[in-house]
Amino acid sequence: MSTLPAAATRRRAADRNHVRVLGRPGGPVLLLLHGFGSDQGVWERLSPSFLAGHRVVLVDQAGAGRFDADAYDRERYSTLDGYAADLVEVCEELDLRDVAVVAHSVSSMIAARAALRVPGRFRQIFMLAPSARYTDDPAQGYDGGFSAEDVDELLGSLDHNYLSWTADVGPMIMGNPDRPELGEEFTGSFRRLDPGTAHRFARATFLTDSRELLTRVSVPTTVLQCRDDALAPDSAVREVVARLPHGSLVPLRASGHCPHVSAPAETAAAILEHLLPRP
Repeated sequence: MSTLPAAATRRRAADRNHVRVLGRPGGPVLLLLHGFGSDQGVWERLSPSFLAGHRVVLVDQAGAGRFDADAYDRERYSTLDGYAADLVEVCEELDLRDVAVVAHSVSSMIAARAALRVPGRFRQIFMLAPSARYTDDPAQGYDGGFSAEDVDELLGSLDHNYLSWTADVGPMIMGNPDRPELGEEFTGSFRRLDPGTAHRFARATFLTDSRELLTRVSVPTTVLQCRDDALAPDSAVREVVARLPHGSLVPLRASGHCPHVSAPAETAAAILEHLLPRP
């Protein structure tokens, strides 16, 4: 049992995940949860749209940004549950209530797990370009966008030559080939990660099936879908919406997998339009 004072215990998660709170003090909470390959800096184009009216909470997930490297636990972060536990601890230690989470990509499934643990903390979830399972499931007629062989090759190439892997994957994830600078930016973000932690997060991302879990999420959830998304094809996104008891779909004009980077104004407008009022 910990003998640390209560104040030290409260600070631990916020320090571990390099939590920053911006915007309007006392305003409704909007927590931005970055996906695989990035850190909280990925929200710099989107977050200004919310600062005047909201308390915006930014975190660095395990292994990313300024996450406390001494707090990294290989076993804890080998599954999405470890990342969800971090999110719950941040919310509890900062006493965040009526939280609206904006979660990108795989972090949509992390937010769903956190909402199942402490549903009373969350008012709403926004899932940007989500997929509940990236690998095809032929037995159930599910198209996740990747065959089992594709995923094995992706994870193998990550382990074999990380720099080459980032050069290929960054632009593929970002999409928008007419704006190559965005792909280069995402490649740079990947390269700031430790290859070992990136590999564990990638395995947790691509080998997890969250479809059944979504059926138990009671929090209202708005799914934002992009065009020409290489990681979350139309079939996968619609499966997410179909599984959610209180899910709704909002198609965006934005293309690629990262609308908060490629189309921040449109993405912010969609979030504000569908944001539920605080009780």
